[in-house]
Amino acid sequence: VQLQASGGGLVQAGGSLRLSCQASRRTVSNNAMGWFRQAPGQEREFVASIDWRGSTSHYADSVMGRFTLSRDNAKNTVVLTMNNLKPEDTALYYCAVALRPYGGADTSSYRYWGQGTLVTVSS
Repeated sequence: VQLQASGGGLVQAGGSLRLSCQASRRTVSNNAMGWFRQAPGQEREFVASIDWRGSTSHYADSVMGRFTLSRDNAKNTVVLTMNNLKPEDTALYYCAVALRPYGGADTSSYRYWGQGTLVTVSS
């Protein structure tokens, strides 16, 4: 499975971005998907996940209420909508496909990873 992430860029604090991740195979519709991010010099951290049906999402406390994750299984795509962005959201964002229908916050729960898309939020 290959994952193609897009939508990153430079935005001012308070602005919005929409990250998309498209999978190369339809079989990911049976798996949860998630987004993680990694800032320079820091560990990769969980951002959000969504179950295989798109009915249940989980978010890191740091993005709760600002980010929304959705998926369209017909298009093999997940979309992370990020509002009210803060400078501390600056990072390389990675999408991933989980091993199971329900994902988690641990990177070990994910099998396939995209190449990352850079989000930079200026103050």
